[in-house]
This record gives sequence, structure tokens and C-alpha cells, in this order.
Amino acid sequence: MECILFRHGIAVEPQEWDGAEARRPLTAKGEEKVREAAGGLLHLDVQPTHVVSSPFVRTGQTAEILREALGFSQEVRRWNELLSDAPPHDLFDRLAKLPKDACVLCIGHEPHLSAAAGLMIAGAPVSGLVFKKGGACSIRFETTVKPGDGLLRWWLMPMQLRALGQS
Repeated sequence: MECILFRHGIAVEPQEWDGAEARRPLTAKGEEKVREAAGGLLHLDVQPTHVVSSPFVRTGQTAEILREALGFSQEVRRWNELLSDAPPHDLFDRLAKLPKDACVLCIGHEPHLSAAAGLMIAGAPVSGLVFKKGGACSIRFETTVKPGDGLLRWWLMPMQLRALGQS
């Protein structure tokens, strides 16, 4: 299984948002940068079999932009296991239920994504592994989906993804 972890794009700042946190959307600039980062995923030949996101608006918007850019025809699934305060171990249970040859694109939040990535590749949190908004990494599981069994294939900052998309 290949697991692509992608942090949502730039959203309206919390102090500028009057509604519920779960409803805080991407900015126009955030949408544009996610589209550009999608070009990097295309350059890397990412072909998801599953696209999942947290139930928040900004992750759903990010997922829809990526889904369209990557030509993924199925609907985006919403997983509570991708919420920022979800226990990272819970994500393993969901991933383990997918086919072993799946390529799952997971759109979520910090600090959850970096904690999950650390668990995937080292079996424990790893300091320094962080996702900027619109950044992503690819982790491959050769056999089972469990902590410490993931192999880091690439980890790219948003600027790097966007640059790949322009090459």
C-alpha cells in the first residue's frame, strides 16, 4: 500500500473567521496553491485508488481539488481518523482495511499528520517531521500496515510540489 499524506491548503485565519472551526474554508490563494501542488503529484505519477479527508470544510475542499486534478472519479470519503485531534493509531485500523495494492491519498491537519507519519516510519513520533499547508509525503507499506513498517518514499514542502508541477 502507498499512503500519501497531504496537509490541507491555506485556510482563512481563525481570528478572521466567525463560524465553527470545522466550517473554516480555504482562501482563494489556498485553492490556487493546492491546484499547483496537484501538478507536482501528477509529475510524481500519483494515481490514488482512494481519496479520504477529515470532515472539515478546508480538507474537503483540498480533497476535491486534488481529486479533480488527478482524475479520480470516485467520491471523497470523510474519515474522523484524519481530524487534528484524532489518535494517530486509529488511522492504521482504517488503512489496514484497504486492499494491499491501494494508493490512498489522505488529506488532514497538523499535528495529526506528522504524528501519524512518525508512527508509520519510525513506530513513534519523530521531531522535525512537519507538514506545511499544501505539503505531502508518500509512505509505502510492503506487507502490513502497522507502526514502524512504513518506508518513506518522499517528503515534499509545498514549494517543492508546486515546482515539480511546473517542470
